[in-house]
Amino acid sequence: MQLYNKLSAKEREALLEEAGEDRLTLSFYAYAKIGNPHLFRNHLFIAWDQMEVLGRIYVAHEGINAQLSVPAKRFDEFKEFIDGIYFLEGVRLNIAIEHDLKSFLKLKVKVRKKIVADGLNDDTFDVRNKGVHVDAAKFNELISDPNTVLVDMRNHYESEIGHFEGAVTPDVDTFRDSLPIIEEDLKEHKEDKNLVMYCTGGIRCEKASAYYKHKGFKNVYQLEGGIIEYARQVNNQQLENKFLGKNFVFDHRRSECISGEVIASCHQCGKACDTHVNCANEACHLLFIQCPECAEKMNNCCSEECMEINALPYEEQKRLRKGKGNSNKIFKKGRSEVLKYKS
Repeated sequence: MQLYNKLSAKEREALLEEAGEDRLTLSFYAYAKIGNPHLFRNHLFIAWDQMEVLGRIYVAHEGINAQLSVPAKRFDEFKEFIDGIYFLEGVRLNIAIEHDLKSFLKLKVKVRKKIVADGLNDDTFDVRNKGVHVDAAKFNELISDPNTVLVDMRNHYESEIGHFEGAVTPDVDTFRDSLPIIEEDLKEHKEDKNLVMYCTGGIRCEKASAYYKHKGFKNVYQLEGGIIEYARQVNNQQLENKFLGKNFVFDHRRSECISGEVIASCHQCGKACDTHVNCANEACHLLFIQCPECAEKMNNCCSEECMEINALPYEEQKRLRKGKGNSNKIFKKGRSEVLKYKS
């Protein structure tokens, strides 16, 4: 019985192009008590592999966090399967604004300690005591209130290309880094301000809202469905769009356009640009913002050193990488010293 991928990303990409069928990119999450995550993981893989579902899914004792690409013609079948799992029946599916045949090229279902790395000890507070979920209309109303502090719960490279007007955007690399910083910065306003939070699809705010209520914040709100659902409601209900720029997403698309503004700059020349790329040198693979002109000039690399390595024959590049761990720059998204105009 097949429980893992057997096709490479390139092989899958070729098959998707040949099929040319519409696919839907979507995400969902659910906190629930899963007794045997490994068994549940195998159950999901077997079913979704047969449906030609691709994506990145994390399963833990605390629940599931899924980002997927589903064949459009099999969406009803996929939804019926999801609804057949007791804690996923009726779960909100955040369907992307922009779709791509190749948003995901493999099906990866992994068992993790947590579905989001938050660094919290869940035994010390009630994770079910969450903040108030609000829709786009109520969210717009709240963030117009001068008594509200709006906080972006995402990382610096996400908020750099897009965020809500007036939001606090912590300069952090990870979600777990942001939690104590926000608590410290807002400690004087635990009772007299509305704490309103948002993230990509809602999962980070789900845990953060319970944590901040535990820490004494009285008026805690979170954007239901995150930026993805906000954009959908704004379009469907003709609401004022208070989001500026693009929404960073964790698949091959890298972003979705939410408004027309370009609020970021190329990390190499400083020109207005909000296109994230990965350095073409696989030993580096740094995520950074690069405009088309710099991409051509730098051969899709972040530095002259990487250009030299990337120009070598592929087998020579493999030889140089052999026995070496991934560069730390991979995890310092946009922070490498070689980038003159980094955020």
